[in-house]
Amino acid sequence: MTVIQRVDDPGAWDAALLRWPRPHVLQSWLWGECKAQTGWRAHRLLVVQEGKPVAAASMLVRSLGRLPVRIAYVPKGPTLDWDDPAAAMAALTAIEQEARRQRVLFVKIDPDVVADAPIGATVQDLLRSRGWRPSAEQIQFRNPMLVDLRPGEAELLAAMKPKWRYNIRLAARRGVVVRAGTAGDLATFYALYAETSARDGFLIRPFSYYRLIWERFLAAGQGYLLLAEVEGEPVAGLFLFRFGPTAWYFYGASSERERRRMPNHLLQWEAMRWARTQGCAVYDLWGAPDVLNESDPMWGVYRFKQGFGGRFTSWIGAWDFPVSRVGYWLYMVAMPRVLELMRRRHRRSSV
Repeated sequence: MTVIQRVDDPGAWDAALLRWPRPHVLQSWLWGECKAQTGWRAHRLLVVQEGKPVAAASMLVRSLGRLPVRIAYVPKGPTLDWDDPAAAMAALTAIEQEARRQRVLFVKIDPDVVADAPIGATVQDLLRSRGWRPSAEQIQFRNPMLVDLRPGEAELLAAMKPKWRYNIRLAARRGVVVRAGTAGDLATFYALYAETSARDGFLIRPFSYYRLIWERFLAAGQGYLLLAEVEGEPVAGLFLFRFGPTAWYFYGASSERERRRMPNHLLQWEAMRWARTQGCAVYDLWGAPDVLNESDPMWGVYRFKQGFGGRFTSWIGAWDFPVSRVGYWLYMVAMPRVLELMRRRHRRSSV
């Protein structure tokens, strides 16, 4: 017998997730609470079979602006043993039923299932058989770079490229000091993040958005801020999330100042060392290119992360379940075409 339980207690929810070997921080209670600032509401479902939890899904639901339309997203979930067919079927059934109950256009999932392995093919076949579709809209990075933290520090350094080991030691010799940051340092870190955004050409949100997330994760002991300084001046930083046996490098920032001192190399090494002290077995360096090709804009990012011993891993990516097939088509196909037509007309009228 399968029972769907709604969990409304933070401790009970996180404890349930931690039953599995590698639950994702984006399924945690705190992440769902933080996303409320942008209109998402979390619905946390625990799938129980014969009295035993077999799957969990934190489903975020929100409206599309002022439109009477809603969408749903299970970020980096659902959480379960995908090698268990019964658990996979029960989890997908629960998500599909909840999506219908919430009357959303569609629900998106993007679980950490390895694409180029037998389990990846099995899960994708299962999704297709139930009416799920590969999504053209990827929210999270499809391919991360993972570092196994279980070896000792000497082994971790040995697994790095020689130039990376050299740069870690060079940074220390050239006076780079890495320290743990506090909530009082978040504005400084954001300023570095904004500088990085302008230099590298990616969009970021206002400080108020990140401050709420960073402060709450720091206070809960699930976040960690590191700053690299030269003569007391911050020149680079990163923010880690930690949940269960994994630490994630989500946010990195650096200034053009003092780059020759290699502060980012020392930062990453100190981040790995901290993650090991927290009992983490995996350090997730997050984004990598979709295709390993030097023409990809993220090739430089990939090479930097690879130098630390990061192993390229490809997940199956995002999949959508259309609750309303017509509404899904309008959202994914018709609406983008209309918006593009409106932009073209605006450009012509502005000439």
